[in-house]
Amino acid sequence: MAMLERADGALIYYEVVGEGEPVLCLGGWGTFCHGELGGLPFGLVDRYQVIIMDYRGLAASTDNPQTPATMGLYASDAIAVLDDLGLNNVHLLGMVGIGACICQQIAIERPDLTRSLVNTGAWGRVDALLHEHLKLFLDIHEKMGWADFQRFACAMSFEPEFYDANIGRLLGENGPWKELRGNLQTHRRFIEASLEYDALEALKQVAAPALILHAGMDVVTGPRLTRPIEDALPNAKGVTFDNAAHVLAGKSLRQRFSDELMEFLDAN
Repeated sequence: MAMLERADGALIYYEVVGEGEPVLCLGGWGTFCHGELGGLPFGLVDRYQVIIMDYRGLAASTDNPQTPATMGLYASDAIAVLDDLGLNNVHLLGMVGIGACICQQIAIERPDLTRSLVNTGAWGRVDALLHEHLKLFLDIHEKMGWADFQRFACAMSFEPEFYDANIGRLLGENGPWKELRGNLQTHRRFIEASLEYDALEALKQVAAPALILHAGMDVVTGPRLTRPIEDALPNAKGVTFDNAAHVLAGKSLRQRFSDELMEFLDAN
């Protein structure tokens, strides 16, 4: 574990776990650090050196709110971590939401760092529906509080059978997006960066092999948003999980994705 200071004074916390070829793994509005390795794809830490981090303003990382929040800013923090470790030729694994967008941005800005790109629950350009969803997430957090935001986010992000069977452990202070509890400012900055993100044209210049997951039941970032990413990338493979929602959950779906991921990483 380490702490990296950025030029604007923000402190970025990161961890390195496992051994092997390097994989940067970034999630959505949360973290895989601080004992949360269970959220990573099955077997990843057993076979690869995995770099995980807290986004600025989240968990152990600090932020400078005077620095405009852009996807480029979050990508620059991740690039600084990889540079601090002296790494290049890294697999970029974006697991849901801004993690996927940040990995896209790294691939665009630093092809020397990019061995491959993997995206789930992603977008390359915000459409009107995603714009409304993102605004609603923030509006509910601001006006109704974190608990109601979590309720809404869970209802939007998980497939029905998993939600019905696990609602008791999904909702509450130890459930998803717990890192945003009492942290409205960071949530607001995530949304600011996301709403302005548009990388579809730039993705056409990314030569690295890519794996893009299309989740058939994802009402937030479904195939309407992920297929344009696959189409833009010149060396992309798409896989479709008809019964997957925004967040890959449940043992069978997670195992299926892990199998696809390992096959892709091993080949590249």
